[in-house]
Amino acid sequence: MHKLLLTATALVLFASSPALAEEKKGVWAIDPDPSLPNVLILGDSISIGYTLQVRKALEGKANVFRPHTADGSKPENCSGTTKGVESIDRWLGDRKWDVIHFNWGLHDLKHVTEPGGNKVSKNADDPVQANVEQYAANLEQIVKKLEATGATLIFATTTPVPEGTSGVLREPESPPKYNAAALKIMQAHNIDVDDLFAFCEPRLAELQRPKNVHFTDKGSQALADQVSAVIEKALTKKSSK
Repeated sequence: MHKLLLTATALVLFASSPALAEEKKGVWAIDPDPSLPNVLILGDSISIGYTLQVRKALEGKANVFRPHTADGSKPENCSGTTKGVESIDRWLGDRKWDVIHFNWGLHDLKHVTEPGGNKVSKNADDPVQANVEQYAANLEQIVKKLEATGATLIFATTTPVPEGTSGVLREPESPPKYNAAALKIMQAHNIDVDDLFAFCEPRLAELQRPKNVHFTDKGSQALADQVSAVIEKALTKKSSK
């Protein structure tokens, strides 16, 4: 009996050991190849939908990261620029980044109960999380942090909000306004733009879920193909210098 108890205890200890926990890391974690360039993807759930596909497309060409939980089981949603300003140093860490593909917008333009908050509202009289002016100010702060890494930066425009979107209140006319503000900043900083809004808009019925800002699996794959191509082009240009 004592031997059985001891064996069971040993098994419990082994199962909770750091070594085994490392082996059980989720799909969002990555064991980078030090010989490859490092790519960071920052963005909300739209980017979550295409990150793993981008990683697969660039396998053997780059290490593709995004913020995630410590055990790699869940991706972190980078939310709006309010969270971006608060978290950008943590997301960048001390890794040497070669390319950073980033977006903020869909959370900034959603209606919430108080400015800067995350408690969503369906009342059009309630404020958005960050109005266009605050969004631009926040994005400017974030861009300066990104520039300090020395990485090639690529800003992805915010994807469309369809008419009659269910759930969180967002107006279809908002993304173009936020994109226009963002593009002024990117132009001033000479940052390349991956125009996902223009890429998606003619194909929304094909790629986006009905009355939803999110994309179908086919839509996320299409975005991944676009993002992968843009990142690979930036990597090729960087390596040729």
